Amino acid sequence: MPRILIVKLSSLGDVVHAMPAVQDMLAAMPGAQIDWVVERAFAPLVARCQGVQRVIPCELRRWSKAVLSPKTRSEWTTFKADLQAQPYDVVLDLQGLTKSAAVARMAVVAPGGVRYAMANRTAGSSYEAPTRWVADVAIRMPAHTHAVRRARLLCAGALGYEMPDLERFGLLALVNTAQAAINSGVSKNPDKGGVALIHGSSRADKCWPDSHWLALGTQLITAGYTLALPHGTAHEEQTAQRLAQALGPQAAVWPRLDLGALTDRLAACAGVIGVDSGLSHIAVALNLPHVQIYNFPTAWRTGPLGQPHQCSVFGQPEPSVDVVWRAWEQVASASSYAGAGPHPRPLPQAGGMNLPQAGGMNLPLAGEGVTHVRLADLSAISGQLSPLPRAGDVNLPRAGDVNLPRAGDVNLPRAGEG
Repeated sequence: MPRILIVKLSSLGDVVHAMPAVQDMLAAMPGAQIDWVVERAFAPLVARCQGVQRVIPCELRRWSKAVLSPKTRSEWTTFKADLQAQPYDVVLDLQGLTKSAAVARMAVVAPGGVRYAMANRTAGSSYEAPTRWVADVAIRMPAHTHAVRRARLLCAGALGYEMPDLERFGLLALVNTAQAAINSGVSKNPDKGGVALIHGSSRADKCWPDSHWLALGTQLITAGYTLALPHGTAHEEQTAQRLAQALGPQAAVWPRLDLGALTDRLAACAGVIGVDSGLSHIAVALNLPHVQIYNFPTAWRTGPLGQPHQCSVFGQPEPSVDVVWRAWEQVASASSYAGAGPHPRPLPQAGGMNLPQAGGMNLPLAGEGVTHVRLADLSAISGQLSPLPRAGDVNLPRAGDVNLPRAGDVNLPRAGEG
């Protein structure tokens, strides 16, 4: 089975969108070893992606600000040694940027191994030419394609399998079993669940007005839900405190959490309503009932796909409260029969655990309604959690078959989105 390296460094939403490609590769090649290079801030999330055996963290963003400092040079040396600790049969640059191309080029390729990348830019996405210059094989992508589908198509084209119809993220979370069981039906008892409101974004023009959040929050509380207000920056925390004060005791501001602990908390929610942001994409990956709010017509590229309990809403200058509320009613109703949310199922315990902390509790692992485990070691998660169907081995092309820079080595069908 091949040793595969994924290079997808950032950002949060982009990292989440690459996870289904991992599940596809495991379905085609159950014994594959899959490692992933990612910015350290996102490493706790990638460690929860089923099938990833080794997470290789880097800090290119920080290192670029102090290239010559002794600390940077020392950390770079450690990262390079970690990256080159073993050769890979396949290196997949799923980012398409100069920095990801540089990392892919540094990786050691086994005899006959191949580096793959995208041959072209897709609508609404960043792309830099060095990614195809470094690759042995560059694969052409449909011009208009969803971010999740783009990563899946690239991996399928590289490894020679047909992309499965089923889309799975394989994102696992530590959740309280009883709470998850209550919330999986979207409880309306204020003592037994809540809806997370994702109000923050790295771009101000993606945000929703505070007045809209207050009106929506009031409707949710009236309907019997409690509210959770996560945040990732000081500004978002101020907004969360302001909203919670106005909404009253049924609204709670979460403490500042790393991505691992934040994922665990989101997984126990009854659902999530949020703007186009990384946390909203995590909600999609966790298979939670979810409404995603768009102020721009870009949901075709990054929004939820094909699930009755997840949807996106668009409006300009922003969607109205009424539109978002009606969307929530629909996804909440659909979730009662769509298998939404985590449904923990006890499996044998695994020893030697090295799990991230979740509120000081020793809790069972749960996932996206398809794969669930109990107290499995995340460092060996692919060996513990593989319900995927087996498929025949895939014969990989040999390095040097294509002399690039060239585009169009593989012509894939158009996605038809948008």
